[in-house]
Amino acid sequence: MANLQSSVPEPSSFAGASPPSPSSIGGGAGGAASAAQEPRKMASAEQLVLDLCDRELRENALLELSKKREIFQDLAPLLWHSFGTIAALLQEIVSIYPALSPPVLSPGASNRVCNALALLQCVASHPDTRIPFLHAHVPLFLYPFLNTFSKTRPFEYLRLTSLGVIGALVKVDDTEVIGFLLQTEIIPLCLRTMEMGSELSKTVATFIVQKILLDDIGLRYVCATPERFYAVGSVLGNMVISLADQPSTRLLKHIIRCYLRLSDNPRACVALHNCLPDMLKDGTFNISLRDDPATRRWLQQLLHNVTVGGMGGPGMGVPPQPGLDHMMGI
Repeated sequence: MANLQSSVPEPSSFAGASPPSPSSIGGGAGGAASAAQEPRKMASAEQLVLDLCDRELRENALLELSKKREIFQDLAPLLWHSFGTIAALLQEIVSIYPALSPPVLSPGASNRVCNALALLQCVASHPDTRIPFLHAHVPLFLYPFLNTFSKTRPFEYLRLTSLGVIGALVKVDDTEVIGFLLQTEIIPLCLRTMEMGSELSKTVATFIVQKILLDDIGLRYVCATPERFYAVGSVLGNMVISLADQPSTRLLKHIIRCYLRLSDNPRACVALHNCLPDMLKDGTFNISLRDDPATRRWLQQLLHNVTVGGMGGPGMGVPPQPGLDHMMGI
């Protein structure tokens, strides 16, 4: 799960696949062999999908499909349109609800349900199944996992994989997706993970909040009330403070991008003029951002925006406003 700037992390097991051989490209014997393998791969995928509906075979099918989902073409439509398959995956999810509180989830149970979640991420990522996936309200089944507090590995893995499904939805800019998520509790749930999750979970959760803010309706939603702005701003501020002791360039990048987007709202920009963490202004992270020119530019633009916005200068095109200062205690 390497770089979140333009996408949600993908499993590393397929990231380093070697390029095809010249024979497979040129249509020689290797190409013919590869073409002959495709029907066998699809037949294998179809059989594994059928196995999901058999309780005795489901665990192995979950494991094999989650490991090989990148090499099975059109696996998402196959999963979505096969009779009983999504119901079987949801059955895997709800079966561990009793283990969430009190937190008694075992590593084996966590791995199994995370394999099911990996297949749902596949469905959430595919352009033909993303919107039907939303309309069926499947993401809501994942929210109990994001509402957990245990920091043990099984729960952390469960939260991270659940965030991966939501991240797959927001990765492609789609106002319908953002509109759906804003009708749910996704922002408070992401903020909770940003406060108490692992560095990787915090990064994915912040990426989701960033993508919501980058959509106009998401920015309007967060800045519509002082309470919403304060909830997001206070969590971002606490994360900046914690990064001074435990630096993470990739997490800092998404925090800065969230702040920059908030500064596009005039009222929020006035509030940020007074409440933006000093560590973003005094060069604390200069070394961390030394090799990341894009994030340095974002930070420079953020500081410019809040300076001009706080003075009500022409850069913002608005006069000074009370903004959201009152709820920041300013």
